[in-house]
Amino acid sequence: MIFEIKVPSPGESITEVEISRWLVADGSLVLKGQEIAEVESDKATLTIIADVSGQLTVKVGEGQSVAVGSVVGAIDTEAEGSSQQPAASASTSLSDLRQQPADLRQSPELKISSVAREMMKDHQLSVEELISGLKRIGRKEVEEVLSLRNEPQSQPAPPMTFSREITRERMTVLRRKLSERLVSVKNETAMLTTFNEVDMSAVMAIRKQYQQRFTEKHGIKLGFMAFFAKAAAVAAGYHPSVNSMIDGEDILSPEFVDIGIAVQTPKGLMVPVVRNVESKTIQEIEKAISDLAAKARNKKITVEELSGGTFTITNGGVFGSLFSTPIINPPQSAILGMHNIVDRPVAVNGKVEIRPMMYIALSYDHRVIDGKDSVGFLVKIKELIENPGSLLHKGVSAEELLLGL
Repeated sequence: MIFEIKVPSPGESITEVEISRWLVADGSLVLKGQEIAEVESDKATLTIIADVSGQLTVKVGEGQSVAVGSVVGAIDTEAEGSSQQPAASASTSLSDLRQQPADLRQSPELKISSVAREMMKDHQLSVEELISGLKRIGRKEVEEVLSLRNEPQSQPAPPMTFSREITRERMTVLRRKLSERLVSVKNETAMLTTFNEVDMSAVMAIRKQYQQRFTEKHGIKLGFMAFFAKAAAVAAGYHPSVNSMIDGEDILSPEFVDIGIAVQTPKGLMVPVVRNVESKTIQEIEKAISDLAAKARNKKITVEELSGGTFTITNGGVFGSLFSTPIINPPQSAILGMHNIVDRPVAVNGKVEIRPMMYIALSYDHRVIDGKDSVGFLVKIKELIENPGSLLHKGVSAEELLLGL
């Protein structure tokens, strides 16, 4: 029996997707529940799962755009060998590749440059002799194999060569949409950025003292992002315009704070959203961030989990960034940028001390947020991170609570 493979719906607002890649070659056997293809929308990458076991027929090639619900392939459950194990997928290991050179020779993923092909012909080298775990063979690889064949090894090394090759790769749907959004933000918002710096000593001391107990009890590590997310939610209570957005001629001001956390994935930047951060504890925020980030990196994230944020945080510090101006994630009006933590000399009670300092940045739409609120928001973030105990009481210190202030 022939079962059609149709493109699943990523979400209500998405009508078209692009076939990113087939994980199994045309004509291979697949098992029920096996991942067979990836499709990309303008928001996320989704996986197509085989509903039955059988032989795969690919009907739509990689890089082609199709409507949601379209037939992109088929599975023949009565094909010879359908009860056997499926063929290797595109993620076949290096050892498997070396055992199957004949398959690689026919694989569309194995690219041989024209220069390399001529050198192989001149020196009577086969593909099998050149396979070294790479999916593309160039001049350098051929010369390395030749140097191994030309014994003894005491012969002078070949002259140094310089590559002039250019690789062309089509932008993914996600990357194209991101490009459009970034240009749109620069053109359609009055974006400014304000800065401050935070002494991370208190939060780092908490992490050092309680990390092991926190991990043992909650099953996750305690990071910095949960503190900043909670601080942003509390600070938004003091400066609600930071959590607002423009809708036509109106300004929407949610009473909740849904924070998007920027996550770098193999497919590009994604921003899964943690809901109601203002009502969550640090451990609940940390768990939500961990789960969503894992889904995003493993391409299991849903469109709903990427939609509806009211504020965004991005952490360039994990890549070593010291200072940056993050760009707003529309239709939101502001984004908080975290950066690298660096030991710097600072004045503390009239004395110079070395403290772990982080620059923070708030990019904001000046049409919605005034300078007073943007600066005040960052100052409140600074106060909360430098005195993390106040996060328990919405930014009110224990002393203020004691005095009824």
